[in-house]
Amino acid sequence: MIAPDLPTAISSLRDLIEEAHEIVPFTGAGISTECGIPDFRSPGGVWTKYQPIPFDAFMSDQEMRDESWRRRFAMEDQFGGAKPGRGHRAIASLYRAGKVPGLITQNIDNLHQASGIAAKDIVELHGNTTYATCLDCGERYELPWVRKKFENGNRAPDCDCGGYIKTATVSFGQAMPVEAMERAEKLACNCSLFVAIGSSLVVWPAAGFPLTAKRAGATLVIINREPTDFDDLADLVVRDDIGDALGPFIAH
Repeated sequence: MIAPDLPTAISSLRDLIEEAHEIVPFTGAGISTECGIPDFRSPGGVWTKYQPIPFDAFMSDQEMRDESWRRRFAMEDQFGGAKPGRGHRAIASLYRAGKVPGLITQNIDNLHQASGIAAKDIVELHGNTTYATCLDCGERYELPWVRKKFENGNRAPDCDCGGYIKTATVSFGQAMPVEAMERAEKLACNCSLFVAIGSSLVVWPAAGFPLTAKRAGATLVIINREPTDFDDLADLVVRDDIGDALGPFIAH
């Protein structure tokens, strides 16, 4: 069912949330646009300005590693001060109420953690851009250290072990994190209500989790401005602004 208007959407969501014993939110870039972070595909999004740097290019070309870090620091200057929006805060309220055992996100912006959800309960399918790791030894590096090294030499720094340092994100062509995929699968299979929020549901394999939840017997809700390929399978489709739809669920 496509909600005909915002009040109907909110009322239907409230009923489903009250009935659910275990809610798993699945979030995409649309939940963070309210926070000033444009999504990748829309006008003004990252991909309209830059072609993504594939993982193999990052690994084989120093210039690509340098360019990757230049882009990351430009993004930090533009969006580094972003705060959680109404959608993030609503999910955090449901989490604190004991309704959300964990959430699955395609986002890399750390805003769910900033909203008060414990990092251990967040499954980041595409990693996290707020810190870096060595691709060889796994050593963690904080971005201010990387930036200082980069600006001093105008070159992406390497780890002491000789490995390449990269933001802790999953690039095109890079293997999906096995543990995160397994955790997401378990959450999707065990929940009674699965809520896809702000995702176009076109990036696979992540886009398969709403289908997994539905097949396992969960009620499926999709909250997204634009239609998705899974709308016909959903029990409720909300095409209103995410903050407007979820704002009433923020606990004050």
